[in-house]
Amino acid sequence: MKRHGARLATFRSVLFHTGFGLVTPVFALLVLLFWPLPYGVRESTARVWCRCVLVWLRLTCGVRHRVLGRENLPAGPAVILSNHQSTWETIAFRTIFPARLSWIIKQSLFRIPFYGWSLKALEEIGIDRDAGREALRQIEHQGSRHLAAGRWVVVFPEGTRLAPDESGRYGQGGARLANAASVPVVPVALDSGWCWPNDDWRKYPGTITMQIGPPIETEGRNTAEVNRMARDWIESARAAIAGPRDGCEHGGAEAGAERSSAH
Repeated sequence: MKRHGARLATFRSVLFHTGFGLVTPVFALLVLLFWPLPYGVRESTARVWCRCVLVWLRLTCGVRHRVLGRENLPAGPAVILSNHQSTWETIAFRTIFPARLSWIIKQSLFRIPFYGWSLKALEEIGIDRDAGREALRQIEHQGSRHLAAGRWVVVFPEGTRLAPDESGRYGQGGARLANAASVPVVPVALDSGWCWPNDDWRKYPGTITMQIGPPIETEGRNTAEVNRMARDWIESARAAIAGPRDGCEHGGAEAGAERSSAH
């Protein structure tokens, strides 16, 4: 049974990655071709790509998702602070949030052929993570400009992808940006790492849960307080939704046990 579960996950994941690899350069090229057109055209093209990927992920690998707390979304621009477990959220957020999104990303990603060039065309916010305080100033300066244009800014305060049972230190860049721009923080917790693990190229069937928390107002609060409130809510919500559903434990009960014994 263990071998059968692993083989099935491998076969389904090969199908997913094949389709993903074929469609992504096409949409990236379209975004580049649309560069002279208004930003909304490029952003809409990216949303279509994201929807296609999620549908293909469900058809090939049986990965679904549910979103809790949509009623908490504020009417105006905000900074989204979310934990980060996989590539799934970098795709799904564009289909879940109604506003146009800008992402804080590593500048080095812009150098990736097609994909990175399309990120540049989508006007994502590239920063040098090794620049220390200068990186914080980059986030504040560029992020404020995007928020003023009506976009929402997405920040992963832990700075990297972590396993579902891990958490990291929360950087203050996102909270500092929200304070500087006088916009609320929207905390988000998710458990995508069970179905789309960061340490395994295979995808496993199940239901990813994403929970959107009540906005955290920045007025009258300093950066450290806003960051702490966001961290506390995310960690509490993450613990509440933690755990696989529909057999989604790095390949279900069979493959999950196989992976556990390998560590």
